[in-house]
Amino acid sequence: MAKALLGHVGGYDPRVLAEMRRLQQRVQDLESELVRMQAENDALSAAARHRDSVFEDIDVKTAEPALT
Repeated sequence: MAKALLGHVGGYDPRVLAEMRRLQQRVQDLESELVRMQAENDALSAAARHRDSVFEDIDVKTAEPALT
């Protein structure tokens, strides 16, 4: 009777197992997406730092005016 009350009447429900596998796959997909986005963010941050360092070399006071 205790097994019936707890819902263990013949092993695990295949629907629960299928849902658990689906959720585990979803977690793996989200983790790999997170790693990809972190790498992309790191690359964009490095590019932004490089761009900023290029503009630091320009001396505004002695720079020639742009053609108009």
